[in-house]
Amino acid sequence: MRAALLRRSPGKLLATAFLAILSLGVSGTARADLPVDYNFFAGIPYELANPGGSLPGANDWSCKPTAAHPDPVVLIHGTAGGGQTNWGAYAPLLANEGYCVYSLTYGSLDVPWPLSALGGMKPIPESAAQLGAFVDRVLAATGAPKVDFIAHSQGNTVGNYYIKRAGGHGKVDKFVAIAPPWLGLFGDSMNMIRAFGKQLGADADSVDGMISAGVCLACPQMLGNSSFVNALNADGIYDPTVSYTNVASNFDEAVWPSVALVPGPNVVNILVQSDCATDFSDHMAIAGSRRVAADALNALDPAHPRPVPCVFIPPFTG
Repeated sequence: MRAALLRRSPGKLLATAFLAILSLGVSGTARADLPVDYNFFAGIPYELANPGGSLPGANDWSCKPTAAHPDPVVLIHGTAGGGQTNWGAYAPLLANEGYCVYSLTYGSLDVPWPLSALGGMKPIPESAAQLGAFVDRVLAATGAPKVDFIAHSQGNTVGNYYIKRAGGHGKVDKFVAIAPPWLGLFGDSMNMIRAFGKQLGADADSVDGMISAGVCLACPQMLGNSSFVNALNADGIYDPTVSYTNVASNFDEAVWPSVALVPGPNVVNILVQSDCATDFSDHMAIAGSRRVAADALNALDPAHPRPVPCVFIPPFTG
């Protein structure tokens, strides 16, 4: 046993120790519920300890939805996120609430770990196809007719592309969109950069492509007024059969409220500062915030709303 431990890397030993501590309650005995750490980075120790694995509470393929929560919940990460690294708070929280919860890593490059843990790098249609196959597996395993989505950043675009263009129509009931770039990253501000590029002889797609650096092929697709965003929104942003809840922050560096909180008849828009001046969520923190997690639970189960207290939310971590 000692020899086996010595052969493990120091990073994995620290991650394993961290997980062991999390599994204990105050008295040192196993907790009845899964611990929930409201921190955007809470999933990283799990990825370090079990590369490519699943968070506590996630991807239980024997889980059967209840009458109270009939839709399985699929978590869709953002750019450079993953099935574990993006959802350290949400997977155990949803499992504790009685949901069947599932999370995948999509769009990762064909490279060794740890770089393979960085998802959302491939073109969005490819990622949406991976999401579609995953949703079909969830529906087959649970017997549910539909799933609910909780997505962050790029995950919203991937989820919406799946619904509107890749066979997902009729398979999604509720969509909780955290920092959704519906009108594209940086919105209309990208037009100024494209205009400058045009003066230098570069067309709009060439200017957008410079942001990929040859690695993130989805990044130029998500820019404001990109040809991809405009084509996806040509028939309207929202699928009329889906109930959307959009959540955004004034302090988001790329997905501004004007980009995310687009009105619609089947849409609820939430600006986190509208009722709490001490919420300093930025693009990362908004996916680790306990306040946004409460908003998400309310969106999934609007018949049983819970209070969303105004508490201090720091940037970066949430």
